[in-house]
Amino acid sequence: MRTATVVLLAGVCALAVATPVSKQEYKIADKVFLEKEKDVLRLFEYVNQPAYYKDFIEIAKDFKFDGHWDQWTQPQYAKEFYHYYEHDILPQGEVFSVFYPEHLKQAVALFRVFYYAKDFETFFKSAVWARQHVNEGIFVYALSVAVIHSQWTNELVLPPIYEIYPQFFFTDEVIHKAQQYKQHYWGTYEHEKEIKDESYKGYTIQANYSGWYMNVHPEQSMTYFTEDVGLNSYYYYLNIFAPFWMESKELKYDASFRGQFFYYRHQQLLARYYLERLSNGKGEIPHFDFEHPIETGFYPSLTYGNGLKFPTRPNHANLYYHGVHGEQNYKWFGNYSNSYTYVKDYERRLRDALDNGWVYTPEGKQVFLYTKDGFQTLCNLVESNPDSPHGRFYGDIQVFARHLLGYSYFPLDQYKVAPSALEHFETSLRDPMFFQFYKRMMYYFHQYQNYMGPYERQYLNFDGVKVEDVQVDRLITFFDYYYSDLSHSVAVDEKEFVEDTFEVRARQFRLNHKPFNYKINVVSEKAKEAFVKVFIGPKYDEYGREIDMEDNYMNFFELDRFTYSLQAGKNVIERNSRESKFFSVDRTTYKQLYKQVLTAYNGGEAFKYYPMYKYTSFPQRLMLPKGEYGGKTYQFYVIVSESHGHEESSTTAQYLVDTKYTIGYPFDRPIKFEHDFFVPNSYVKDVVIYHKNTEEEMNTTWSKY
Repeated sequence: MRTATVVLLAGVCALAVATPVSKQEYKIADKVFLEKEKDVLRLFEYVNQPAYYKDFIEIAKDFKFDGHWDQWTQPQYAKEFYHYYEHDILPQGEVFSVFYPEHLKQAVALFRVFYYAKDFETFFKSAVWARQHVNEGIFVYALSVAVIHSQWTNELVLPPIYEIYPQFFFTDEVIHKAQQYKQHYWGTYEHEKEIKDESYKGYTIQANYSGWYMNVHPEQSMTYFTEDVGLNSYYYYLNIFAPFWMESKELKYDASFRGQFFYYRHQQLLARYYLERLSNGKGEIPHFDFEHPIETGFYPSLTYGNGLKFPTRPNHANLYYHGVHGEQNYKWFGNYSNSYTYVKDYERRLRDALDNGWVYTPEGKQVFLYTKDGFQTLCNLVESNPDSPHGRFYGDIQVFARHLLGYSYFPLDQYKVAPSALEHFETSLRDPMFFQFYKRMMYYFHQYQNYMGPYERQYLNFDGVKVEDVQVDRLITFFDYYYSDLSHSVAVDEKEFVEDTFEVRARQFRLNHKPFNYKINVVSEKAKEAFVKVFIGPKYDEYGREIDMEDNYMNFFELDRFTYSLQAGKNVIERNSRESKFFSVDRTTYKQLYKQVLTAYNGGEAFKYYPMYKYTSFPQRLMLPKGEYGGKTYQFYVIVSESHGHEESSTTAQYLVDTKYTIGYPFDRPIKFEHDFFVPNSYVKDVVIYHKNTEEEMNTTWSKY
């Protein structure tokens, strides 16, 4: 049975035009947009200290909640937040995590203050007030979600989160050096002074990954990938765009498919991670069991802005002891005291639902799973979003598992917490247990798909269409330098704040690849509208053994999808890797972004910004796995299908809507017989990915190949 779905590869986070792509899709900002953009960017500046802008100080002083409830279209939400503020709210300077229930309630309440503002003026003034009075973490999270989803801030560009909170993305060593430089007693690290750039007035710090000093387990050895600032900010903004707690009416996109969006973004992360593991001689993502000690330890090498260290997890951590007997206080987070029990219960209930074929609502009504909309129901259950048929019974398995696996100790006070890396979207991918846990979560989806069975050949075949060949340029990866601003990791005085004079940045090696072209040779009996999808997947396992597609279909990572008008006869479809809407170029720094907005606002060069779907795209740098110096073989899979109602829309934040194909088609079903799966309109092409140490080496040795 085929399930109608909407493909939600949507964009949200901020990306100003930095690197040209083959087909420009940017928009030009008008005066109204620029005015709003300027104001919003100022709200994110040095969030760990009060703002010194004179208009901010005046607005924060004059803005009132009580007695002015007509400023909101739904004043009950403003009243709810103000009740928190007056009686019990997370103080400024304390650590915030969306995975702590009291923190989340307050962040959601503040979000709704912004979201239900009657106009942009109220939105902005309430944000300025919150900027000065509310906990920094709650403020940044609530404002970021509101900017994405509010009608008053449509398509505004958010600054990169790794420059707003550098402490979440760079190691203790890097942040410590930045703070030393600010305090004017830099001198211990003379070798750092070799990093010079005449065009940059500040100081540049060479940033290493956490494995440079502390690597407690071999699973933590791929830090260049798991700690990539682009990858981690990508995951953060995915969850800003589609918060697990948000009511459907508040979402920017069609909420009918929110669960599938949750499934596909995690399935694709796992597939991409596995490809990278193969480039490093590693195999399958390890399995684990909550009942046995967790073999994989983790040392995050991160410190919160208030000086508190991120918790560590030792090798062979006993989750039962930590989750039950190791807790310190039941008063504030009663459920967390039984994280181990809750996770085990929720897993059992989900397995029972899959085997029974139905789930229960709170009223006892049965909702059947193996129907047209059943997969969406399952996805909502696993994510435990507000559209789940019975959130209380099937539970927030993600929340409790992250707390348990992250090994964060239970707080003595609800506002004195030390969340683990898994309990922040900004840092989740750094912990190898993130991938192990979500691989375990994929069990539910794979079990469902196995019950549904493979696609019949007729659903894969496109009559009269044959892919004769696929040609791909030589694929080369390398590491190059990437710069991130670290100014927001330090405290500044009033003059430095207003004039934005202090500058310090990090320089870090990041994986990149040479842009490539590919051609798809297609023969069609007649003119037809086609839908083309391109994937990359493994060819061999870590031992060099070829992997059958039947055992490998879940490990394919989607590179591109697009519509194409086939003509009768021979067709040559030519694409460049930078045309894919799944990927985005490097982010513009906060300082550059603000400067571009001011320049355009004052009549200078126009400010260009991308439509919304581009901004939660996967980092283009990481499109390809690293490969190996002598070459690592992977395979491209191409399928040309019939187009059914595709639509491209940036206003609804939907990318390539389709009324027939599921979001992961054709790899969302098991493959029983490869001869049924490999239809004439599909093609598999072996490709070899070569890795060079640097871009310079790639350029000097390119002529040899």
